[in-house]
Amino acid sequence: MKIGSLFSGYGGLDLAVQEVFGAQVVWHCEWEDAPSAVLDAHWPGVPNYRDVTKVDFTQVERVDILTGGFPCQDLSVAGKRKGLTDGTRSNLWFQFHRAIVELQPKFVVIENVRGLLSGKAASELELESSGVGFDGTQPVLRAMGAVAGSLAEIGYDCKWVTVRASDAGAPHRRERVFVLATPNGSSSAGR
Repeated sequence: MKIGSLFSGYGGLDLAVQEVFGAQVVWHCEWEDAPSAVLDAHWPGVPNYRDVTKVDFTQVERVDILTGGFPCQDLSVAGKRKGLTDGTRSNLWFQFHRAIVELQPKFVVIENVRGLLSGKAASELELESSGVGFDGTQPVLRAMGAVAGSLAEIGYDCKWVTVRASDAGAPHRRERVFVLATPNGSSSAGR
């Protein structure tokens, strides 16, 4: 199986997905120079397309698995909590979404901060003040809801779990959300 990696960072998620799926990374997409140098060292000869906003995913090698941790700065409790809204780095989720639409992978593996579960997202749902999620100024949609909803719109089911770094032996909590998405009706959705 082949892996395409978006927002690759230093490749930690890619290493885990390679191990779990017995797969091989065939391309990365990482903007920053320092992590890109690490990717080059660990995966020599594997192309790095750098700027996700400029990649034509119809022209890259087809993959079975698409991984990534889209920017978390606007979702993290350490950030300004602007959420998954226009003009935020976290809104690059929709570039991930575009890649899924164009590549149609069998599996999508997403990693992000725990704030994905509580961060706000832009929404055109329930625009009337009597709507269920209305908070007095605008409807409330959480970032994970926006991610799950946009996956559903393109025919993907998803499951997610929160894992603490301490679960893997680290001396701190540092929770992360991991999402596994598969095409609707896929027998792999329950794995």
